[in-house]
Amino acid sequence: MKRRIIVILLMVSAFGSFAQNKYYYTEASDLNLGGKLFRDTPIPYHRVDTARFEGFTDTENKMLRESSGIYCLFKTDSKSIRIKVEYGHVSYRNNTNGFSSRGFDMYIRKNGEWLWAASACPRDIIDLKADVALISDMDGTEHECLLYLPLYSEVYSVKIGVEEGTSIAPIDNTFKYRIALFGSSLTHGSSTTRCGMAYPSQFSRMTDLQILSIGCSGRSKLQGYFADVLCAAQDVDALIIDGFSNPSAATIRQRLFPFIEKLVAAHPGKPIIFQETIYRNLRHFNTKSEATEALKAHVSDSLMKIACKKYPDVYYVRRNIKEDITESSVDGTHPDNYGYTVYARAMKGPIVKILSKYGIKGK
Repeated sequence: MKRRIIVILLMVSAFGSFAQNKYYYTEASDLNLGGKLFRDTPIPYHRVDTARFEGFTDTENKMLRESSGIYCLFKTDSKSIRIKVEYGHVSYRNNTNGFSSRGFDMYIRKNGEWLWAASACPRDIIDLKADVALISDMDGTEHECLLYLPLYSEVYSVKIGVEEGTSIAPIDNTFKYRIALFGSSLTHGSSTTRCGMAYPSQFSRMTDLQILSIGCSGRSKLQGYFADVLCAAQDVDALIIDGFSNPSAATIRQRLFPFIEKLVAAHPGKPIIFQETIYRNLRHFNTKSEATEALKAHVSDSLMKIACKKYPDVYYVRRNIKEDITESSVDGTHPDNYGYTVYARAMKGPIVKILSKYGIKGK
């Protein structure tokens, strides 16, 4: 009984630290948004203005309006931070945590590195609006903050609340260059527990390179209209393609070279890096899955050998994971946070080496 009373008092105290403060709110898009392939979307938190392009299915259209990979950079001396959010649609996925699919994830810079600080997800979403307590009881000194937006939900408005009498202001983007990354659920962030743990975000923090994520779960099939999106983004320094996770072997044969040729024509002299897909643990005892995945790997490997010889700026990065991450599988296809960490580390070396040939320097 005594323990229960103590727990209740602690909960009341924690709530009180938020409740007793008054806040003023600033729209995140009025600070500094990063991770966007297109800077000028009518709704700032959409990754693509889907009205500009033809061919998307309803599902693809919806996913491209989700804010996966977008982040806000700001500094504040507030001791606590709240978020008011207005959603376009909200995701409740079986294999992806609420903090990731519809919540927020914040890092604070300490000694030159981004250190995790807080995550939050609204418990109650009423009329697609919510008010979220993100962090409290900080020390009141100025901190530089990196706030990741939801991976699998669409947001119309994200207002960051700080205590009255404190300040909030944008900071410069610490992630350098502009590198487009198009791909599957591996890129979108499926099965993560926090939105900052998606592969592109982890890769960014490991390298200090800005990754512009166009992950489209289950829909990354080397479609020509996705190539059109990448071609329209003229202010990119490089492109990374997670293109072999979703399409069948037959689709890869049919679409790969037309896809490459569009990109090469639109981005002459820029590195275009295709990456080998992650290993699906579902293959262990599912004979059909094993045969399908093995054939896809064979086709993509053989065709990329030809492509790399034919096009001087096209590269193929192999999955070189030496660590056993079998236990990291969430659903037989997607790894958990640590599995993505291992994958990002494996990709970091060869990708950074290729980019360095073009003067694109990461750490």
